Amino acid sequence: MSFGLPAAFDPHLPFATLLEGLKAAGEDTRLRLLAVLGEADLTVSDLTEIMGQSQPRISRHLKLLAEAGLVERHREASWVFYRRATEGANGVLALRLLALMDPNDPVLARDRERLADVRAARAAAAQSYFRTHAEQWNRIRSLHVPEAEVEAAVRATLGGARIDALLDLGTGTGSMLELFGGEITRGLGLDLSPDMLAVARANLERAGLRNCSVRQGDIYNLAMPRDSFDVVIIHQVLHFLDDGARAVREAARVLRPGGRLLVVDFAPHDLEFLREAHAHRRLGFSAETVEGWMVQAGLEPVKHTSLEPKGLAPERNTAGTLIVSLWLARDPRVRVAAEPQREMV
Repeated sequence: MSFGLPAAFDPHLPFATLLEGLKAAGEDTRLRLLAVLGEADLTVSDLTEIMGQSQPRISRHLKLLAEAGLVERHREASWVFYRRATEGANGVLALRLLALMDPNDPVLARDRERLADVRAARAAAAQSYFRTHAEQWNRIRSLHVPEAEVEAAVRATLGGARIDALLDLGTGTGSMLELFGGEITRGLGLDLSPDMLAVARANLERAGLRNCSVRQGDIYNLAMPRDSFDVVIIHQVLHFLDDGARAVREAARVLRPGGRLLVVDFAPHDLEFLREAHAHRRLGFSAETVEGWMVQAGLEPVKHTSLEPKGLAPERNTAGTLIVSLWLARDPRVRVAAEPQREMV
């Protein structure tokens, strides 16, 4: 698993960053909190249970760690989650402090045991939600090529180039993060649904992908700067949206120079029940529609692939099954030496 520093980083830390970080971490509870938050995204309530301390005390320590930049804070509906810092000099310092800790230390080992209990309760709640909705998801999956074939096509489409930072918009159960989590430095999944985020978080924890995290976010207004990610994936999300073009523009905004956007969705179809039973706003998209959105967002379309159930025409489907389409585009600010030719599959 890739879990560590970015491929390129400055090994020297600013004096102020080092001083403030060491001051913040130089207390037993705060050092324990940093260690636990290196393992998982956790709420104050989770940490209170793990540490056996009062909520005000835990909140005060978290505030000091956050002010020093060693932990990050993000809101998810009425909950607030914390995790170790992953960006910039503060992220480097947090990771180095974690690397210095003895994992067999009895205090840290006991905290991990309590963390395991919290994770087990979280996973049980997530799986309860998943079981409740599994029937409707399985019905949609039964209408198109197997999910394993879709994931193989996603991997093939993005293959060949290193991915440092990956953003999965509308992450759902976190399947795209699971697919690439073992090969990337950092992965982030965004979704509006706290219930789906709970499922995704449980799946990532089960897979041991500590380099990946999920949080609540608005696909139309990403709370992150330009040039943040090498790859952005929008997997089976656009058909739920009123304004797919706007989502593509926002995804393009956070791509680094030379970064890639992959959209996975359905080709046009006539399955009206998906509107009524599953809240689909759009019944698929033509290749030209999504590519047009990509061009308007300043991206360069590279490849379009169709995964067709056997015996169906490539673009229009009225036979009760779905065609999955994949669109790949690149930020043109950087050109690679051997650029692939535009192709239709």
